[in-house]
Amino acid sequence: MKGVAIVISSTIFLSPPHLSGNEQKYIDEAFTTNWIAPLGPNVDAFEKEIAAYVGANEAVAVNSGTAAIHLALSLLGVKKGDKVFCSSLTFIASANPIIYQGAEPVFIDSEPETWNMSPLALERAMQDALDVGRLPKAVIVVNLYGQSAKMDEIVSICNRYNVPIIEDAAESLGAVYKGKASGTFGKFGIYSFNGNKIITTSGGGMLISNDSEILIKARFLATQARDPAQHYQHSKIGYNYRMSNILAGIGRAQLEVLEHRVTARRMVFDQYLQALSQISGISFMPELKDTKSNRWLTALTVNQTQTGVSAKEILKALSDENIEARPVWKPLHMQPVFAGVKYYPHKENENISEQLFLDGICLPSGSNLTEEDQLRIINCIKNVINKSTKERDVIHII
Repeated sequence: MKGVAIVISSTIFLSPPHLSGNEQKYIDEAFTTNWIAPLGPNVDAFEKEIAAYVGANEAVAVNSGTAAIHLALSLLGVKKGDKVFCSSLTFIASANPIIYQGAEPVFIDSEPETWNMSPLALERAMQDALDVGRLPKAVIVVNLYGQSAKMDEIVSICNRYNVPIIEDAAESLGAVYKGKASGTFGKFGIYSFNGNKIITTSGGGMLISNDSEILIKARFLATQARDPAQHYQHSKIGYNYRMSNILAGIGRAQLEVLEHRVTARRMVFDQYLQALSQISGISFMPELKDTKSNRWLTALTVNQTQTGVSAKEILKALSDENIEARPVWKPLHMQPVFAGVKYYPHKENENISEQLFLDGICLPSGSNLTEEDQLRIINCIKNVINKSTKERDVIHII
């Protein structure tokens, strides 16, 4: 209408990058020394600094968390015909490398106390595999949204069956499980530095292990498996997976402020918890006793019967206000690409991951989220629930 101004609210993103201000120093250093190709002093330093931070013997910087998982599977000798157990409630990147190796994934449900891999389901899957003489070559356990899985139970099960663990800590760098860094409980741990993670290199990942010898092999495979010869000679198939020296410089600056980022995201979570937890039907992702989640994303569930609105309706209301929120991951056993793949629920007729997908929402959780923007998000959620409550009251009166 002529003469009427339309105000469009600025977009609030789910988990935007948050620069420290020190990144340019490392980038300039790379340019000044002409180390702009893959590998270089920043890569070497970033690997050492990550290993020291989490308490691992060694680390290998790569171009993505997916590459790190792929390398781990390759180093464990996973091949065509093998089985690999994997958390179902996760991003597809956790499982795609299983397919790269020609192996067969088996998906394990979540449990309610962490939303991560169910030890009950894992135990049943292991026993079934033992009964037919086909134990998995590895278990990929994911630490969802920054919360560690029940690693004591999962490590105990895997040790009894002598199956190695790859701990997918892509989302949980900075989280702690019983005094030990998330990502350090398996044969391998992996981290992601994608643009939306708690710290970022724009794109990148890290493979860690206490087995220094096997990480020498990881570096070999990640650099096209070039043999130590003056000419280009290759005895194995390798990958172009190494990290750029420039991006590693960004990572070094980001790592310097990781603890501040964890604190900020936990404060964001606390604000949501304080504002929304009193609403009947709203429940937040739990934090396991003796653990510290990095709260990479604040995730909650919506009980439609109690709130009068569905998770989808809240997501729609947020989207209409230019607020980026997302459903909880769609479980991998429900993905069309994995139709027919074996899946073990938490309990018979109790599928935790499916229910979380149906009811779950991830809210904007950036460490640079302003109080004003967070209040806008909270008010939007309250408004849509209050509107539903009033409509129900009117219907009840009629």
